[in-house]
Amino acid sequence: MKTKTRPDRKKTDLTYSNKNGYEKLSPADSKAMAEICRAYIGFLGAGKTEREAHDESVRLLEAAGFRDMSAAEKAGGKLSPGDRVYRSCSGKTLMAVVVGKKPLEAGMHIVGAHTDAPRIDIKQNPLYESGDMALLDTHYYGGIKKYQWVTIPLALHGVFVKPGGQKIPVSIGESQEDPVFCITDLLPHLAADQNKKTLAEGIEGENLDAIVGSAPASGKDLKEKIKRNVLNLLNESYGITEEDFLSAELELVPAGMPREAGLDRSMVLGYGQDDRVCAYAGLKALIDLKGTPEYTSCVLLCDKEEIGSVGSTGMASNFFENTSAELLNMTADSYSELALKRALNNSWMLSADVNGLFDPLFASVSEKKNTAFLNHGVCVTKYCGSRGKSGSSDANAEFVAEIRRIFDKAGVIWQTGELGKVDQGGGGTIAWLMARYGMQVVDCGVGLLSMHAPMELAGKLDIYMAYKAYHAFLKDGRKA
Repeated sequence: MKTKTRPDRKKTDLTYSNKNGYEKLSPADSKAMAEICRAYIGFLGAGKTEREAHDESVRLLEAAGFRDMSAAEKAGGKLSPGDRVYRSCSGKTLMAVVVGKKPLEAGMHIVGAHTDAPRIDIKQNPLYESGDMALLDTHYYGGIKKYQWVTIPLALHGVFVKPGGQKIPVSIGESQEDPVFCITDLLPHLAADQNKKTLAEGIEGENLDAIVGSAPASGKDLKEKIKRNVLNLLNESYGITEEDFLSAELELVPAGMPREAGLDRSMVLGYGQDDRVCAYAGLKALIDLKGTPEYTSCVLLCDKEEIGSVGSTGMASNFFENTSAELLNMTADSYSELALKRALNNSWMLSADVNGLFDPLFASVSEKKNTAFLNHGVCVTKYCGSRGKSGSSDANAEFVAEIRRIFDKAGVIWQTGELGKVDQGGGGTIAWLMARYGMQVVDCGVGLLSMHAPMELAGKLDIYMAYKAYHAFLKDGRKA
């Protein structure tokens, strides 16, 4: 009996191989990649905190014709297919939408990322003097290797908020004329005891205090003259007093702008690429949508992912659900809770978060058949979690097949990957928080080297393919 060859497969397609994406990159894609990555580097440098990333995102959205949902509500309260709106939460979390042709009840196509990043936060009562120096007491934010944050130049970003509501933004250390700050470490000559400790124990959290001054203020009767001099300088520049630290949000981040990396300029090195690389790619993909998509397209940029998605601006809050309810109320003839539940249940989502890449210097933590590689394309992660997939939403095979269809149709170069060997470790994203609505969710993002370090490394091809993947997903319909 003769065996018929299936029309959708050729003999050369029988095996799967994960190849460097540059082998398949077209000249048109190469040109677009350069433009996207140039703009991304600017975004990354302008948004070094979640507040700054939010503000830069709003600026880009408004320049592209998006309007605040509250303004749209005042103007008439209804939205039509093709309308572009956004809604903000506390200046940190953001949801941007292009209204689709189908009713919201049919579901949305959502790309969800986060804009917070590991850093060094300033405590509420931080300023003190010791050893003829003024220092700021800190509390680190997110999963960091503490030893990586000492002796590097740091910039101070954030905001003071006065009791009357006045906000005073602060950014010190980014301009070449600005001073920078640093956290000290022991000299090798005196580090015999420190060297006996593990990497995790070598630098203690309570010792991550930054030096901010060493010159005393003038005046014979003054106490803590160096601390007073720092307060004088802050008051002259920003009009604040020591008490204003109590209602401030200040962060120490690596000073300096992101840069192209490698002699071939094929990579981007910068702070906060987890997860602003996916945030920018999703935002740009939504902005670049032409016409009216079939399904309502949404990009969600949230806060607090690095500490469990908690708080009013985290994904565990009701911000997304409340905004979806407002959106339903402004697009449907009538509002009902059942329609909202159907809208959420029928939605599709790409949880746009980064994954780890194979590092030849630390090859033992990866299983090469199932890990992502630099510049092999955007990474689809069916499951994350740790040790037995604990904490993972583990996407359905049917949904992964739909993603394959969408990406292959759009010419997206993509790969799969998981976060390290079984029992080696693991991690999580916001995927499970969205999957609780019943929607189909899979993780899909850019792979990084040195994730959570002060400076992270990403491949330009992977960045561009994330943009291309999100754009295809947001505009694509669904199989009948």
